[in-house]
Amino acid sequence: MSDTPLSTPSSIDYQNNQQQITQLLTQLNTIVLDKPQVVKLALSCVLAGGHLLLQDLPGMGKTTLAQGLAQLLGLSFSRVQFTNDMLPADILGMSIYDPAKLAFEFRSGPIFTQLLLADEINRSSPKTQSALLEAMEERQVTQDGQSYRLPQPFFVIATQNPLQQAGVYPLPESQLDRFLMCLSLGYPSQAAERALLQGQDRRKLLQGLTAVLDTKAVQLAQQGVHQVYVADVVLDYLQRLVAKTRASQEYHGLSPRGVLSLQRAAQAYSYVSGHTEVTPEDIQAVFAAVTDHRLGQQFVPAHVVSGQAPQTIAQRIMAEVTVLV
Repeated sequence: MSDTPLSTPSSIDYQNNQQQITQLLTQLNTIVLDKPQVVKLALSCVLAGGHLLLQDLPGMGKTTLAQGLAQLLGLSFSRVQFTNDMLPADILGMSIYDPAKLAFEFRSGPIFTQLLLADEINRSSPKTQSALLEAMEERQVTQDGQSYRLPQPFFVIATQNPLQQAGVYPLPESQLDRFLMCLSLGYPSQAAERALLQGQDRRKLLQGLTAVLDTKAVQLAQQGVHQVYVADVVLDYLQRLVAKTRASQEYHGLSPRGVLSLQRAAQAYSYVSGHTEVTPEDIQAVFAAVTDHRLGQQFVPAHVVSGQAPQTIAQRIMAEVTVLV
């Protein structure tokens, strides 16, 4: 008998899952050029079970990234284009009277999907924006006193334009806190822009994508994320960062939900990187994406920034907190 231990089903599943994640990142990076870190963070956000907010100028590839991620994850998908005249019922659904049954019947809206793309979410009114709060937190919708469970897993990927543009409404803090991460793509490099000019249309490339994961694989990855080990010394570093956010008079510090989100995001980033233990570098990689929008950091488009872009709140905090005590 061989002394080599046999692989358990769980280890085989883990290896297959890691291969699928690598394949997904490779394919997505052929669609969204020159943004490997943003792509990796976006996938980490979803595998952490969180919602993702993409904010940038129009035409920077936010919707392309969201659609590409949706197709490669192999989940049921709906896209809603938010407008200023949209009502909550346009997203959630409504009760319609059925004369044959002499009763009202609930007709579900586009939110009843596994992955909802809320495109240009801040072009709708605050009332419509708030319709997503219960769905994002409780994974359910309540209409006319009746609660309806959403498909599992359920994610929201929302895009928004800068507040400096006309016709947009700022997202309330309560909704910003529902997004695990907030990411910006920014302008492409000169080489990436040349590839865009000489290459195929992004829409055609999106049509050629085939799913790499499916519902079962996504749920397996989510289980794997929760199993990534976080040592006490790493938790110490995380808590020092959190304490620093609460020591300022300029903004409110991270809430307990924000702290849990930071840990889960670091675990997901570690898992996507193929590791089984969180390092301080994993926390640093996700810290700005998880915390800046919670601390009130305003997005400033690159074209209005002169010279070196200023540090964000999260970047200043990381510069002031040492990794080791």
